[in-house]
Amino acid sequence: MTKICTTCPYCGVGCGIEAEITGDREVVIKGDSKHPANFGRLCSKGTHLAETVSLEGRLLYPEIGGEQAEWGQALDLVAKRFADTVREHGPDSVAFYVSGQLLTEDYYVANKLMKGFIGSANIDTNSRLCMASAVAAHSRAFGEDVVPCSYDDLDAADLILLVGSNTAWCHPVIWQRIEKARAEHGTKLVVIDPRRTETAECADLHLAIRPDGDVALFNALLQEMRNRGALDEDFLRDHVNAPDQFWNNVSGDAEMAGVDPQLLEQLADLVTAHPKTVTLFSQGANQSIGGTDKGNAIINLHLATGRIGKPGTGPFSITGQPNAMGGREVGGLASMLAAHMGFSDAECDAAQTYWHSPTIARKPGRKAVDMFRDLHDGRIKAIWIMATNPAVSMPDADYVRAALKRCDFVVVSDVIAETDTTVFAHVKLPALAWGEKDGTVTNSERVISRQRPLFAAPGQAKADWWIIQQVARRMGHKEAFSFENAAAIFREYAAQTGYRNAGKRKLDLSEWATTSDADYDAWTPKPWGGASPFEDRKFSTPDGKARLVAVAPLALRAHDPDFPLTLNTGRYRDQWHSMTRTGLSPRLSQHRREPLVEIHPHDAIVRGLDEGGLAKITTPQGESIFRIQITDAQRQGEIFAPMHWTDQWSNGGRANRLPDQTVDPISGQPAFKNSSCNITAVEPEWRAFLVCANRPALPSILYWTSARIAGGWLVELAGAGNIDLNSLLPTGERMEAVDLQRGMRRIAVRNGEGRLAAALYLTRKGDLPSRDWIVVQLAGDDQADAASLLAARPKVAGADKGSTVCVCFNVGAKQIASAIARQSLISLEEVGTALNAGTNCGSCRPAITRLLAELHAPKLEAAE
Repeated sequence: MTKICTTCPYCGVGCGIEAEITGDREVVIKGDSKHPANFGRLCSKGTHLAETVSLEGRLLYPEIGGEQAEWGQALDLVAKRFADTVREHGPDSVAFYVSGQLLTEDYYVANKLMKGFIGSANIDTNSRLCMASAVAAHSRAFGEDVVPCSYDDLDAADLILLVGSNTAWCHPVIWQRIEKARAEHGTKLVVIDPRRTETAECADLHLAIRPDGDVALFNALLQEMRNRGALDEDFLRDHVNAPDQFWNNVSGDAEMAGVDPQLLEQLADLVTAHPKTVTLFSQGANQSIGGTDKGNAIINLHLATGRIGKPGTGPFSITGQPNAMGGREVGGLASMLAAHMGFSDAECDAAQTYWHSPTIARKPGRKAVDMFRDLHDGRIKAIWIMATNPAVSMPDADYVRAALKRCDFVVVSDVIAETDTTVFAHVKLPALAWGEKDGTVTNSERVISRQRPLFAAPGQAKADWWIIQQVARRMGHKEAFSFENAAAIFREYAAQTGYRNAGKRKLDLSEWATTSDADYDAWTPKPWGGASPFEDRKFSTPDGKARLVAVAPLALRAHDPDFPLTLNTGRYRDQWHSMTRTGLSPRLSQHRREPLVEIHPHDAIVRGLDEGGLAKITTPQGESIFRIQITDAQRQGEIFAPMHWTDQWSNGGRANRLPDQTVDPISGQPAFKNSSCNITAVEPEWRAFLVCANRPALPSILYWTSARIAGGWLVELAGAGNIDLNSLLPTGERMEAVDLQRGMRRIAVRNGEGRLAAALYLTRKGDLPSRDWIVVQLAGDDQADAASLLAARPKVAGADKGSTVCVCFNVGAKQIASAIARQSLISLEEVGTALNAGTNCGSCRPAITRLLAELHAPKLEAAE
């Protein structure tokens, strides 16, 4: 059995993985104990990667017009259509829309082709949706997009501020590191987030700011630090420039931020008392019309207090994708040229000379939202989409679908044959997936790691860089695109970072420009820039000084009586982007089996919404149906919905239909976190669920959503009128129960081996049974009796584990509660020892902490 060290394909933490190949498309996944990002830890998604490496749903052959084609045919067509379009309409009539899922080598070849040989900067990435505002903030403050921190700073900090980051769910390995620092040397934790997430519940201080209240809060905190004499005047004098009247224009207060003034005072006390401060910020800050200003408000605080470039300090943007950083470094954004260069004449000349290219892009291209507007309006006539699903992930997603439908020529390179985006493709090109790719990625702390192939390429799938290179060669650029392997691309890219650099840019990988193929194959994780690229106090500006940037709080949004609520969208703990990978995992599908809209109890009462019912969220852009979860973790007047569900998994839960196309004016990043909306109850005439080995074609009904389970599928359904239940069920031995008075019908089907093949439960008036027992029967070896199958419970009731809390060890809430009560458990460690819950990825530890608190809370006696 072969063991291979590689890197996780999910978030920007960049965890190392040790993969042991045990068979054909079979692998055992463990954390790499030597990797500096995780030291052997993995989150639930990384832990269960082995459940996602099958060839189910894979695109294995090129397709033209929905028909299988040869590679030569497909590549010739793509090259001809792009070349013809450029010749007839100019270089800005074509575009690439790429992804943080690409490897650095893929990104480099795509960027080189578009900017140096087509001559347009119309290459943008889905990273525009998650970290573009941080990029812009870094560039304004430092003169270059440089992350000034490393994960070691979290270990050394005395105070950690989490801004717009549900770290326990979205970056669980970082969360484990924070927990360890708190346990070992008492690091204080502050969470700044409108929602009381599981991360916030564990904080020493939670500031539930209003949506987009971040700038007001950090400006107020900055002024308070100045009033207390807590600024680093020497650092400001020697290493920072500020615009005239900067200090007179720092506006903001607790009221503008939406928090109690006493909470702001407590925050200021903590910041004053703990000079070693790291501020970790993520999508909650970035995905805003003021996302860049939020980033600069955070950076201003660190610059003014001198808390940067030293151990345990710094503003730390944590990225959402495995290679968003690598894409930023090579220049795979419309707003940069290459290798951290912009579009000055000198930089354009440097890139063109280095590439020996016939042309060069001399101005920024169209950022993601504008790119699809141009597609919609016919200014962009051909687009190549690589490793992403914009028909789901872009804001106002139905507009994006209309744009793709209108486009003359759409090419999609992907690993999955049927996605919401490939539906619009004239040409589909089969790319390698994780476990087949070969190249490098850069994580949030600037560590470059290798992704290595575990399996042979399936079917006719090819590396993304190979596909792009073949098109470039057919467009007449053979000499410039003659890379033999990923190592050759890496060498050229590394050399470019040092070309005409002379210390102007911190990004300089030229020491690795002569890396041999053997050394590339044996590459171990390496950071560029050291622990902090600003340890020398020199910034990438003409005078070497950082910049304080004047930022103003966003005004409160005008009240709209038709859309009186605020919609915030985001991620779930165990899912990823549009679920093309995580949706294949039965384990990862159990934490949240369907998309839930979270709403405050008061808002639910006013609108007649019931826990577990259905509701329709409406905005001026569109509408979608979600299951209701009522929780006081939401601020009143605000609701939350997840962004993962697609047409492949549900006809509801389409959160990105709902935000509009408003973007940050500097970064171009969309505002997913603050959309005006309304919500109303949906009352179906009937409700049902189906457990089945093979998911049937689902009819056009009010609501359906599906989730993978062991052995098959769980499908929730709701609708009006009649439904043909027979069309949903396979053939086999059939058992049925009917209650006409309650409008109840239950059907179970056994296959020829006597095993459960499907079970369907429908009601028009009563309650549906629990799904948990019948779900287990689908993959179980025991053959339950007919009465039990129709009741969806055994004759002799077993222990009910409750809703899944710990995915890694399949432990439920009721199991944990029972163990706490029965064994008098009082700590996370004791629960872990008893049940293993919380001992692997750690993302469930906040939920276990909450259960402990609830069960040990003092019981109040009724007054006599």
